[in-house]
Amino acid sequence: MKKTIHEVTGEIQDRAVLVSLVTPQLKKQELYDPDHSLAELISLAETAQVEVLGTLTQNKEYTDSKWFIGKGKAEELKAMLEQTGGNTAIFDQELSGAQVRNLEQYLDVKIIDRTQLILDIFAQRAKTREGIIQVELAQLSYLLPRLYGQGKNLSRLGGGIGTRGPGETKLETDRRHIRERIAELKRQLQEVVRHRSLHRERRKKTGVFQVALVGYTNAGKSTLLRQLTHADVYVENQLFATLDLTSRSLELPGGMEIVVTDTVGFIQNLPHDLVAAFRATLEEACEADLILHVVDSSSEMMAAQMKVVDQVLEELGAHGKERVTVFNKIDLCSPEQKELLTTDGPFVRISAYREEDLSLLVELIESRFMGTSRTYRIPADKGDLISLVYRVGEVLENEVDGEDMRFKVRVNNKEYDKIGYLLAAYDEARPTQEEPKGETW
Repeated sequence: MKKTIHEVTGEIQDRAVLVSLVTPQLKKQELYDPDHSLAELISLAETAQVEVLGTLTQNKEYTDSKWFIGKGKAEELKAMLEQTGGNTAIFDQELSGAQVRNLEQYLDVKIIDRTQLILDIFAQRAKTREGIIQVELAQLSYLLPRLYGQGKNLSRLGGGIGTRGPGETKLETDRRHIRERIAELKRQLQEVVRHRSLHRERRKKTGVFQVALVGYTNAGKSTLLRQLTHADVYVENQLFATLDLTSRSLELPGGMEIVVTDTVGFIQNLPHDLVAAFRATLEEACEADLILHVVDSSSEMMAAQMKVVDQVLEELGAHGKERVTVFNKIDLCSPEQKELLTTDGPFVRISAYREEDLSLLVELIESRFMGTSRTYRIPADKGDLISLVYRVGEVLENEVDGEDMRFKVRVNNKEYDKIGYLLAAYDEARPTQEEPKGETW
C-alpha cells in the first residue's frame, strides 16, 4: 500500500472543522457573502493541504469576547471535533489572542483563523528570497500582538525565538526577539526594494513598456503569462498557486518588446500585514504603464471579486492607472453569460488557451502602447528630424513628395511624450485614435 507524504515525513495531518460566525454587521458589508466566504475558506484549507471534516455556522448578533462564537456553540464544536477526530478548528474571521487562548484550552486542538491560514499558504508558496522575507515579516507582525494567546502553537515559529534572558519572563523575551527579527527583516526588505527600484529606473530609461497582470487569486494570471510569453511558471487550479513576482518579455506584432509582470493574487479580506509586507511587490502595478485586470468570468462572485481588486489597487495608489479588463475563462461560460461580460473602459473576452484570443489581447495591448497614427511632412535635408520620426514609433509608410518626405507613423506613446513635441510643427493634421481590432467595448 502506498504511503502518504505525511506518513513518510512523520507529520501529523491537519484534520479540521471550519467555523463561520455571521453577524448583522458583517451582512451590511457590500462585498460580504457568508456562503461564498465559507466556500472560499474550504478552498483555502484544501490549498493548505488540510483535510476538511465539516463546517459549522453560527448566526449571532455580536461576537463573543471570550469564545467568539459563544459558549454553547463552542460546546457543539468540541463535540463535532471529538466525533470526527479533528485536531484543528479554522475560523473564517480574525480572532483575538484571548479568543485563541480560550478556545485552544477548551477544545484542546489547534486554532487557526482566516488570516493565519492565508499566511501559512503564502509560507508554502514563497520560493525567492524576497518572498520568504515578506512572508516571515507578515507572520511575525501578525503574531506579535497575539503572542500571549498562542500557547502550544508557539512552537510553529521554529527556531525564530531566542532563549530566556536574565531578569525577563519568557513572554517578554519572546516579544523582544520577535521585534528584533522584524527590524532585521525590514532592513533586508529595504535592500530588496532598493534593488527593485534600480531595475525599474533602468527599464524606464530604456523606454520599455511595462504591463502588470493583477486580479483575484485563481483568475488565470499565471496561465496567461505562460501562454503569452512561454514563461516557465507554475500553473495549477488552486488559490495562490504562484506567489513570487515573475517578469517576462513579449514581442508585439510591430516588433517592439514589452515586459509583462505577474503579481500576487488578491483575495477578500487580504491580511493587512500581508499587504504591507508585499507592498514592494504589489507596487509593480503602480509602476506599470498598463494594468491588465484578469477576471475569472466563470465565478459566481465575479462582480464582488472585481470590487476587491479595485479596493486593493486604490489602497496601493494604482487606481487611476490605465487599465484593460481581461475577462478570462470564457470557455467555461454560457453564451448568455458571455454577453453580460462588460465594464466601463476597454475590455476583452478571452480564454487563455485559445491562440486567436491571445492574438486579440496582444493587439489590444499594442493599441494602448502604439495607439495613435500621425502623418509628418519633413524636409529631406532634416536628417535629425527624420531620425526622430523613427524613434517615436513604427513607420507604416514613407514617400518622397517634392523636396519633402512624408511619413505615416504609428506612435509609441511613451517615446512621443518625451520627444514628440519636437515634431509638432511638421504634423500634417490632428491625429486620430485608431480603434483596436476585436471585441473590446
